[in-house]
Amino acid sequence: MITDRLARALDDRLRLSPVTRRALAKVFPDHWSFMLGEIALYSFVALILTGVYLTFFFDASSADRVYHGDWAPLDGATTSAAYASTVRLSWDVRAGLLVRQTHHWAALVFVAAIVLHLARIFFTGAFRKPRELNWLIGVTMLTLALANGFTGYSLPDDLVSGVGLRIITSVVESIPVAGAWLAALALGGEFPSDEMIPRMYVTHVLLVPAVLVALVSLHLGILVRQKHTQFPGPGRTEHNVVGSTLWPSYTLRTLALFAWVLAVLFALGGLVQINPVWIYGPFEPAQATSPAQPDWYVAWGDGALRLFPPLEFRIAGHLVPAPFFPGVVLGGLTFLALYAWPFAERLRTKDHRQHHLLDRPRDHPARLAVGVVALTFYAVLTVAAGDDILARLLGVPVYDLLSVFQVLVLVLPLLAGLLAFLVARALRRGDAAGIGELTRADLRRAAPGSDGEDPSGASDIPARDRPGERIEMWPEGELWRWRYRDEARHIVITANRAVRSEEEAVSASRLAYPGVDRVVVPGPPPPPPPGPIRVALRRWGRAAAAGSLLLAALVDRRRDRRRQERERTDRASPPEPSDETTTGAGRT
Repeated sequence: MITDRLARALDDRLRLSPVTRRALAKVFPDHWSFMLGEIALYSFVALILTGVYLTFFFDASSADRVYHGDWAPLDGATTSAAYASTVRLSWDVRAGLLVRQTHHWAALVFVAAIVLHLARIFFTGAFRKPRELNWLIGVTMLTLALANGFTGYSLPDDLVSGVGLRIITSVVESIPVAGAWLAALALGGEFPSDEMIPRMYVTHVLLVPAVLVALVSLHLGILVRQKHTQFPGPGRTEHNVVGSTLWPSYTLRTLALFAWVLAVLFALGGLVQINPVWIYGPFEPAQATSPAQPDWYVAWGDGALRLFPPLEFRIAGHLVPAPFFPGVVLGGLTFLALYAWPFAERLRTKDHRQHHLLDRPRDHPARLAVGVVALTFYAVLTVAAGDDILARLLGVPVYDLLSVFQVLVLVLPLLAGLLAFLVARALRRGDAAGIGELTRADLRRAAPGSDGEDPSGASDIPARDRPGERIEMWPEGELWRWRYRDEARHIVITANRAVRSEEEAVSASRLAYPGVDRVVVPGPPPPPPPGPIRVALRRWGRAAAAGSLLLAALVDRRRDRRRQERERTDRASPPEPSDETTTGAGRT
């Protein structure tokens, strides 16, 4: 009763019911991959909840403190306030270790979900117009998540995180001219400074989370405004969304996912140990831990520093140190490429249309190959960051393992990208419904210039899930045409409108016939040139048509003139007296 009255009172003043009805009727796709973004969102919520709890007990200070607590090896030792409060959180605060480890696991899952979400968007083409802005927002959130994760990892002031902070400081200092100034500005002096922990704390708990909250809100607002993308399928077009409405289906599903994310994160925090800082000890500038490995989302940078050769040179008298290229240039070029990719692909394809239907990764082998090359490259760098751990486990010299990784980081991404390219072409042009059904013949036909493929790209093998059906596309000058062919029923339907590019032909055919494979063919032969009799008949026919039109125009003009003369004659002659006037005059 009270709730109903409150709702009616708010609606009378704010008129929320129309907005609420439209919001509850919004449709969300049912595909599982769309939940990756929600996993990132719910992990962020878990980060905020656990982070608020941790702020009650963490002391963000470099001042000396004497630890007295349950961790006996450190009892009575003098450490920094940050390290002492972290150990106290882990051993003396009720549920402190559970919340701290859950916070750490939530950070790992948060970054992983963002990466997987961006990969799904990249491979399916969801970054295309009109969603370029949301892609830029997503890449920015990934950058901020990496930065915030690293600052949170460095706050406990333990030996492992201190060595990592020393490494990143050296990378910043390797920037010519401005590096030392930037590092001093961020840390408040030379490393290690008394201001670095308080500054990282403010950045970690206030600045970056506030920007992330703003970007998440903007991201969701744009998503609601532009509607969801969806995979092609029966009844799905560029102008609708097929799936579940917000209430009640999608709401129940997303709440269940939220509960599962929290349950898994707290289970990891309670059962799987992570970052045991009391074992590492407090940070001392003269000490370092080995073997040690950072969290996975920054391990690629450590791996790049280990694998890159010690190349140094001078420009205009300024030294360019060895960490500059693997630490600054590599990461900068990577994120610059991510920001520029939607616009670079649009420039290459000349596709300026809006897209609400997603691509299958197999439909764009080149895009798939580029993504696989990048992911494999960074995966090798991430594994290489633990070369000392692998060397100890395998019992081999670490420098031999380093040489192997230096070869793998150059060769393995190219091989993986080539394999992904061939598999995508084979799936697109062959008869296999999935990767497990591919054969060597399919891969040979997918190779460029192979004997099994027409030079123009034609393929006569229909899709297995739609036997005998295919979409055939061909260039016609600067335009593209396409037709639907069903060999079983002997049906050929040619589109009545040419389009400007192959991408537009693919989009139009997918909209009309979803689920049917597309191939490029030479196209129908041009019609034979007309003979002399046909040319003469055409000319005489055109002349007769022109003469008929001219004669009709002359007849209409003469008829108009006669009508005008008749009207002038009628106006000039006086009117004749009527019978009533004559009779009246006689009577008079």
